Amino acid sequence: MATINDIGVAAAINIVTAIAFLIAFAILRIQPVNDRVYFPKWYLKGLRSSSIQTGGFGSKFINLDFRSYVRFLNWMPEALKMPEPELVDHAGLDSVVYLRIYLLGLKIFFPIACVAFTAMVPVNWTNKGLDRLKHSNLTYSDIDKLSLSNIPNGSASRFWVHLCMAYVITFWTCFMLKREYQNIALMRLQFLANDQMRPNQFTVLVRNIPTDPHESICELVEHFFKVNHPDQYLTFQAVHDATKLSELVKTRKQMQNLLDYNNNKHMRTLSKRPVIKMGFLGCCGEEADGIKYYTSMVESLTREISEEKERLRTGTKSIVPAAFVSFKSRWGAAICAQTQQSRDPTEWITEWAAEPRDIYYDNLALPYVDLKLRRIIVAVAYFFLTFFFMIPIAFVQSLANIEGIEKAFPFLKPLIEVRLLKSIIQGFLPGIALKIFLLFLPRILMQMSKFEGFVSTSSLERRSASRFYMFQFINVFLGSIVTGTAFQQLNSFLNQSANDIPKTIGVSIPMKATFFITYIMVDGWAGVAGEILRLKPLIIYHLKNTFLVRTENDREEATDPGTIGFNTAVSPILLPFIIVFFGLAYVVYRHQVINVYNQKYESAGKFWPDVHRRVLTALIVSQLLLMGLLNTKQAPKSTPLLLVLPVLTIGFHMHCKGRYQPAFVTYSLQEAMVKDTLERTREPNLNLKAFFRNAYAHPEFRVGENLEKEMAVEKPHTTPELVATKRGSWRNTSLPSKHSCPA
Repeated sequence: MATINDIGVAAAINIVTAIAFLIAFAILRIQPVNDRVYFPKWYLKGLRSSSIQTGGFGSKFINLDFRSYVRFLNWMPEALKMPEPELVDHAGLDSVVYLRIYLLGLKIFFPIACVAFTAMVPVNWTNKGLDRLKHSNLTYSDIDKLSLSNIPNGSASRFWVHLCMAYVITFWTCFMLKREYQNIALMRLQFLANDQMRPNQFTVLVRNIPTDPHESICELVEHFFKVNHPDQYLTFQAVHDATKLSELVKTRKQMQNLLDYNNNKHMRTLSKRPVIKMGFLGCCGEEADGIKYYTSMVESLTREISEEKERLRTGTKSIVPAAFVSFKSRWGAAICAQTQQSRDPTEWITEWAAEPRDIYYDNLALPYVDLKLRRIIVAVAYFFLTFFFMIPIAFVQSLANIEGIEKAFPFLKPLIEVRLLKSIIQGFLPGIALKIFLLFLPRILMQMSKFEGFVSTSSLERRSASRFYMFQFINVFLGSIVTGTAFQQLNSFLNQSANDIPKTIGVSIPMKATFFITYIMVDGWAGVAGEILRLKPLIIYHLKNTFLVRTENDREEATDPGTIGFNTAVSPILLPFIIVFFGLAYVVYRHQVINVYNQKYESAGKFWPDVHRRVLTALIVSQLLLMGLLNTKQAPKSTPLLLVLPVLTIGFHMHCKGRYQPAFVTYSLQEAMVKDTLERTREPNLNLKAFFRNAYAHPEFRVGENLEKEMAVEKPHTTPELVATKRGSWRNTSLPSKHSCPA
């Protein structure tokens, strides 16, 4: 098991790695050739068109201004300089709320670390509990004397310190969580109130529209909402299965790009027309004029796309049982989104529509029954994924147990016993091995979420993040504790009675803090420093720029940095390592949010209730573990006092859920009416139909029309519109219809 020396070696490796990454980043970021890698957001926003060059030969690639190398660490204060309101305008509320997770970690753990080191470390260190257990074959190191394990069984006065600290930690964490929840809920309401008019504020997604032999989906939707929302319904957008259209558009984009490349090539050498070969991969076969060939391909694909669009617009077979329904006001949309539309709760299911750029169109057509079945399948798959992942977790813990490796592979003993190598194996290797095993997990969980049927990218990421958290809690935390304790104390378990095993477990579990220290250093120190270096994007960009970039379109695609992965986050000795992680992560991700990542959607911090719930879950688990540990340490009188803490924490969660969560789930009618009234006062004759036109059409349907010209005066309806229907059962409706009986 890891000793203080092993932890020191691991810390040295990770500190040196982190510093090397930060210095490399500070130097690489000021090189003109890397400008699009480290400042892509400014290029994508159109605020930057070229890197700052200092003049002279080679300045296009290398920064020749030696004064900038002296100031190479100024990125840190620059990252902290932008005020939060300006950051919201620049990067969106989602990014700001994400950064506040790290800030919350600092606010919670820094005061706790100060109190814990003042009160708990002296109490733990000044005992001789582990020294008295030497005869029991218990495996431990000097660093374990800083944990609860070093307090002898039955030392009531010593355990009172841990009991009081549990109350301090609980009340401080709940206080900070409540204040942060309140602040972010207020930020969200202000953001929605100040936000410019967007289609999702007026639009509801309707799913599981029932089929009818007399009416098409479009006719059915229009009739249903004209009858049930006569004063507020405005228009709707049908959802099409546009798979073939997407393929055609993708192919035309490729052909257009190749045409642009050949035109650029011809402009450089006007005397020579570009020639391409028609054979395999353009390496062999008959030669042809490149410009003429790609021009004909683009024209042909354009005609096919127009025909396919016309077929989708006029036909009914491609329409799926879902639609985006828009209303004349936010108030009307709120009424529809937050109420049941039909006596059958499985039909006409409504929810707030996400932003158009947030919609995941592939899942819109899934029927209600399929959703339930898919979620059962994913739940079973997730269970087996979690269960079988215990195998690599056990392997990682076997690395942390050097004695086990020596017994399994005795021929490696002379090599392993080398002091430095032994420290690296026990202090560094387990953390890096676990990091490697978890590398592909977020992608697997994202694919599970897509199969499950969520209809927006934000909901996909929230679901994936929830599963990632549970996976880490079960496998990385509980799995590491169970398997690590089993490997570490196996000899002790085999040579003692069954009655003594719980006592050994109570002593051993706090010792696993050393493993989590190494994992935090690998993932939170070197990992975060590696995030800002962006080594992989740097290499990929230069490879693409050298071999694949032919046009400005290619260069923009190579520059695209992606988005922040919202789906990918105690013994007193752990606290300093956690604080360093939160502090470094806050500065690094603030820089990335300002200069690198370009969010594809905005949910106004809708994921914060999930963050709040996960922190409280971890708090409750820590309380229950402390309760169990003190019982194994023969301190049963502490149980009633500790039992109060989970009850209080759950009560606190219910209070916050009722008080603050509605701001993230629903949109109050009061807020909607205020926003509508202000907007009608400023622009009384705004043509909303033009504003919604094509807003929720499939991305391949959208055309770049200038909507500002169409924001003309809209004539208000003075009389109710007649509601036509083809079904005899609906001929008499609450509103006058073309087929209703005369009065």
